[in-house]
Amino acid sequence: MKIWQKNIEVDKGIEVFTVGRDRELDLQMAAFDVLGSLAHVEMLTSINLLSKEELSQVQAALKEIYKEILLGNFTIDDRVEDVHSQVEWLLTQRIGEAGKKIHSGRSRNDQVLVDLKLYFRSCIQEMVENTTTLFNQLITLSNTHSDKLLPGYTHLQIAMPSSFGLWFGAYAESLVDDMELMLAAYKICNKNPLGSAAGYGSSFPLNRTLTTELLGFDQLNYNVVYAQMGRGKTERVLGQAMSSIAATLAKMAMDICLFINQNFGFISFPDELTTGSSIMPHKKNPDVFELIRSRCNKIQALPNEIAMMTTNLPSGYHRDLQLLKENLFPAITSLNECLEMCTFMLQNITVKDHILDDKKYDYLFSVDVVNELALRGTPFREAYKIVGETIDNGTFSPNKTLKHTHEGSIGNLCNPAIENMMSAILAQFQFQKMNDAIEKLVK
Repeated sequence: MKIWQKNIEVDKGIEVFTVGRDRELDLQMAAFDVLGSLAHVEMLTSINLLSKEELSQVQAALKEIYKEILLGNFTIDDRVEDVHSQVEWLLTQRIGEAGKKIHSGRSRNDQVLVDLKLYFRSCIQEMVENTTTLFNQLITLSNTHSDKLLPGYTHLQIAMPSSFGLWFGAYAESLVDDMELMLAAYKICNKNPLGSAAGYGSSFPLNRTLTTELLGFDQLNYNVVYAQMGRGKTERVLGQAMSSIAATLAKMAMDICLFINQNFGFISFPDELTTGSSIMPHKKNPDVFELIRSRCNKIQALPNEIAMMTTNLPSGYHRDLQLLKENLFPAITSLNECLEMCTFMLQNITVKDHILDDKKYDYLFSVDVVNELALRGTPFREAYKIVGETIDNGTFSPNKTLKHTHEGSIGNLCNPAIENMMSAILAQFQFQKMNDAIEKLVK
């Protein structure tokens, strides 16, 4: 039941080792394998490699398999090595000879390539939607708590006044840049490799432009050798975009773990969202954010893992590439879970007010006093020296009336501009085009 096998029975140990986790991981690609086949058979009919009657048979059977996959009724038999073999075997069992024709003009190499790109497009849509939800939550919190001041730190020493408006807004804008990278990854995923076959094209007069349109891709991977070289590169670029989101979440999680600490006490969460200790009854641990931090640090290693697995591979297909799924697929699931959990936790955050009333934060305002002297005509370096002397002799008196008005400061967060940047990026994904094409294909 292996579409590549001839008349020699493969050693059982070799089979187990080479199949690896493919049956398990390929289930995530099953629906996309059917979609690729639906486009391919329509193209085969257009070049007279399938009759219209055979096309109708194949389409009906493939759509039935697609429904079974969506309902969770699809499995990969232990005697079958991967999803491609399983779908083709089911097709042949159900409709006979017509099912044996669908592999004309393609290889498992370009079949898995198109499956992966379709799968990655769908995953990117989910990650973008989850990131957008988190972004909106951060903007809401930034606007809600814009006037609540917070110590700003450098070297983990108190530095200058900040605010919760700035803090929440900073992570919102960080997600904007993360989406720039994800958009680049989406553009690379949104190119059609189908028709490159084993990496050197086909003597069949394939209409690759047609499958590109049917699957809602923006354009082709034109050069068939490069289409195969894209395996590994696509995963690495996607991993880099995911790593960028993960870096934002990990840094925010670290801030939250500090701010919830009793020595800071800037924020809190309901008791039911924290965990306790087996011997210390007072503990309210931020386990959720500790796990987000660790999971996201792990995801930040993903591009390097992929690079190390693909470095120095010559052009053409190599079995090494199979293992990329084991690194990337679980990371996609983990990042989505982190995004969803982070949004949920922030929906339940409590922010402390009047933090800077504590006398220990008086020196946060030293720069503002220096600037006030400079505005009155004292040279900045002289003003710096004067204020430094008052700090040294214990006579420093802070002016806690802040006058931060420039773009992006405490008094001028520019959140509408940040929202506009995010909206402009999100509009470029054009997921609707992709979804409309898929809906039409399975209708």
